[in-house]
Amino acid sequence: PMGEAPASELDAVLGGGGWDVGASFEGPPPPTGPIRLGRNACYVVLAVLFNEEDGVLLVQEAKPECRGKWYLPAGRMEPGESVVAAMRREVKEETGLECEPLTLLALEERGPAWIRFAFLARPTGGTLKTLEEADAESLQAAWWAGDPSALPLRAPDILPLLDLAARYRLSPPHPPTLPQELPCALLCLRLLVAFANDAGDLWVLLGTAGTPHLPVVACGTSPAELRGGLRLPVLQLLLDCLPSDPHPGPLGLLGLQHRAGGPGGADGVCFNMLLSIPPSSPGATPPEPRSPAFCWWHVEEESLRGRILQRLCAAATVPVRS
Repeated sequence: PMGEAPASELDAVLGGGGWDVGASFEGPPPPTGPIRLGRNACYVVLAVLFNEEDGVLLVQEAKPECRGKWYLPAGRMEPGESVVAAMRREVKEETGLECEPLTLLALEERGPAWIRFAFLARPTGGTLKTLEEADAESLQAAWWAGDPSALPLRAPDILPLLDLAARYRLSPPHPPTLPQELPCALLCLRLLVAFANDAGDLWVLLGTAGTPHLPVVACGTSPAELRGGLRLPVLQLLLDCLPSDPHPGPLGLLGLQHRAGGPGGADGVCFNMLLSIPPSSPGATPPEPRSPAFCWWHVEEESLRGRILQRLCAAATVPVRS
């Protein structure tokens, strides 16, 4: 009954794609000003690279506060850079190597004020930085084939990422996921909210304003909203539109879009997120929205239903860590 619009959106989202975010959002009014790096947002890039002997590329830090300690190549994204360009630049500056991204491994966030894009990448050229080439970026780089926790690390937060990377190389849990170069003024989330019961029935939550569409919520930049992280606007939307506390499952990333120097010089990102509402009982149907601004769409097309259920059941998304 909803026509082809949601089916084509779902197909694009499941394929890691994106499109114009537009100016209308579900939930509370979005912030009035754009997202700007260095002002109200900080994006960090990090890369995990392996060589043919399964050594991981590590950097010896030059910064005074952690000088001599080891870490993965990482650093802040600069205004005017794409996410991938920032990752390549940091790897080149700190290790001397050129690289290309293979997939996002994880999205780590502390709200709009700090988001880290962790990539799995592969070396494509360059020469490994030695102590003789030490500079303000790093002292040296090395391929490390042993247990990284045996080294004096700048911080242990890279150990779970190394585990994720090792598992991805053995058996990728999700398709390669890379940023799409499309503009976005704000930090926002395009939501694929799914409800599946044990009979294999599947529904997707849609916004009804105009053509039925996947809901989009914007992240605020007040201190409370920054502390609440990316999950806060999602919870606010679900609490507003569903009759009882929905207790949604974890967020998983299906794709994202960003273009350096977007509208008005904005550095916004739109994240395509998958999450599920657990059924209250076997054979349950989704809770009726309290507002006509939302409806549930019963996904009947077999291929599309199977693709969404596969992503849900296998947690086949880029993990979001808060």
